[in-house]
Amino acid sequence: MTTLRAVLVGCGQMSKEWVRVARTISDFEIVGFVDLEREAAQQRADEYGDVTHAVVSTDFEAMLQELSPDIVFDCTVPAAHAPVTTTALKHGCHVLGEKPMTDSMENARRMVQAAQEAGKLYAVIQNRRYDPNIRRLRRFIDSQTIGSVTTISSDFFIAPHFGGFRDQMQHVLLLDMAIHTFDAARYLCKADPVSVYCREWNPAGSWYSHGASAVAIFEMTNGVVYTYRGSWCAEGLPTTWESDWRIVGQQGSAQWSGNEQMKAQRVTQTGGFLSVHDDVDIPAWGDESQNGHDGLIREFVECIHTGAIPETICTDNIKSLAMVFGAIESAETGRVVPIHI
Repeated sequence: MTTLRAVLVGCGQMSKEWVRVARTISDFEIVGFVDLEREAAQQRADEYGDVTHAVVSTDFEAMLQELSPDIVFDCTVPAAHAPVTTTALKHGCHVLGEKPMTDSMENARRMVQAAQEAGKLYAVIQNRRYDPNIRRLRRFIDSQTIGSVTTISSDFFIAPHFGGFRDQMQHVLLLDMAIHTFDAARYLCKADPVSVYCREWNPAGSWYSHGASAVAIFEMTNGVVYTYRGSWCAEGLPTTWESDWRIVGQQGSAQWSGNEQMKAQRVTQTGGFLSVHDDVDIPAWGDESQNGHDGLIREFVECIHTGAIPETICTDNIKSLAMVFGAIESAETGRVVPIHI
């Protein structure tokens, strides 16, 4: 295969994971590191090591003109995703960016259009898509052991004391974290959002300035209803970061605690006041070699080589982003909001 050349822009803490994965991929190299702080870019280049003699710069567009890379890895803050992505696409680069896609639906639509006009791949990191546990559960759901899915719900209750910008952030739970859970819901029930009603509040005792708790009800395609309950200031009895899940099918239900703990039951006898249910096994996934960022970055590079489409391509991921902004609009207006992609 031809060696693919990439530029990484945005050299903050999260980019360390990208560099770690990049070092392990054959027929691939990072040839440039860009950050507003040159020292940060130099640090990531040093961590990448002597695999290549990478260029370090604070000028993204100048580096694109100089190096003409195949790929841009966008690890910048959400507000910078739109200009970084559209600039990269104009220079003929494929783009893989951190979540969320961007800071508004208007920008997201513009980015999708730019990718389509450029004829290049633009995908978004949703690292939980490659969690072996969620893939295990999705395969079980697809087996129809519990019948067609009708209802799905998730609980997310954790109390992180981040400090810094999140403490003052508007819609902190919905905007900064819920994208992971909403995308997981779409993945598990294989449905897309139609409408949402959301109630957001900041509980007494919260150390956040705004909306650290929320409840949302989504109507999904095919009649599936998804309910979300979450808080970032719920002390005690925390869920996992992947949430607690219940999936209800026409012939049974499954539960998943966000880790390796999952169980299911299906109907074996009807006719009485309550049906009889038996426990059923949820088979192991079997391939845990490419978890999180590893799986997504490797998939993206492979898709460029083969012409395939990444699982989190922008035309799909924008639907998860629309759930976030739909929930925020509903919380602000107090009404059911239709979700338009």
